[in-house]
Amino acid sequence: MTTVSKDEIKPVKSILVSQPKPKTETSPYYTLADKYGLKVDFRPFIQIEPVSVKEFRQQKIDVLSHTAVIFTSRNAVDHFFGLCKEMKIEVPADMKYFCISEQTANYLQKYIVVRKRKIFTGQRTALELIEVLKKHKKEKFVFPCSNIRKNDIPDFLDKGGYEFSEAVIYRTVASDLSDLADVNYDIIAFFSPSGINSLMVNFPEFSQEDTRIAAFGPTTAKAVRNAGLELDIEAPLPNAPSMTGALELYIKKANGIK
Repeated sequence: MTTVSKDEIKPVKSILVSQPKPKTETSPYYTLADKYGLKVDFRPFIQIEPVSVKEFRQQKIDVLSHTAVIFTSRNAVDHFFGLCKEMKIEVPADMKYFCISEQTANYLQKYIVVRKRKIFTGQRTALELIEVLKKHKKEKFVFPCSNIRKNDIPDFLDKGGYEFSEAVIYRTVASDLSDLADVNYDIIAFFSPSGINSLMVNFPEFSQEDTRIAAFGPTTAKAVRNAGLELDIEAPLPNAPSMTGALELYIKKANGIK
C-alpha cells in the first residue's frame, strides 16, 4: 500500500472503510460520498473462520452440561448452532439464553422458536449484560466466543465465582490484502484492533505518510498508536457519535468546506 508525503492536511478524495460493503444503498457512507464527491470503497480487513469439531472437542466442553448460553454477537450465535448441528447436539428446550442486545436476541429466531425459550437481554453493552447475569448466579454458563474477545464478561464470571466454560468456536484472522499493495487512499477507517493487526500483518513495512487514519472506539484508537501510527480521526465524538459523522467533520476541514 503506497502513500505520499504528509507535510500538510491535504484534501480528501478517497476513503477505504475496513468493513464489508453495506447491503443497503441508504448507507450513510454513500450519502457522504455523494455529498462531497468522494470515492468510498469497502474491504473487510478481517474474516471469521469456524473451529473444526476436532479442535472444539480438544477444549473438552460438554454443551449439554450447561444450563445457559451467553451470546455477545451474531457470529457467536451462527457458529454455536452450526457447531451443535455438526456434532449432532440437540440443544434442550429449557436452555436459557443471555444476549448482549435485543438485536442479538431477535437473531436467535433463525435457530430456535424464541417465544418458547427463556431469553434475557442487556441493552447494548457488556456491562449492561453483566447486570442481568448478576441475577442468575446459579446457572452454569457456556460462553461461545472468538479467539480474540474482550475480557469484561469472562473476568466478571471468574471473579464472581460463577460456573462457566469459555468455548472458542471461531477465529478472527487477517484477510489477504495483497491486492491493495499499490493502491492509495486518503483515509482508512478502522473499527477494531484486529483491523489494525491485519494492516500490519499484510504490510509489515507500512509507512503512513499522507494516509489519514480513522478509528472507532478507544481500543481501536489505542491499537493505532501502539502500532506507531498517527491517529487523525477519532470517533465517536460528542458532536459526531458515528464514524461517518467524525469523517464528515474532518473532510469539511481538509477540503475547506464551511
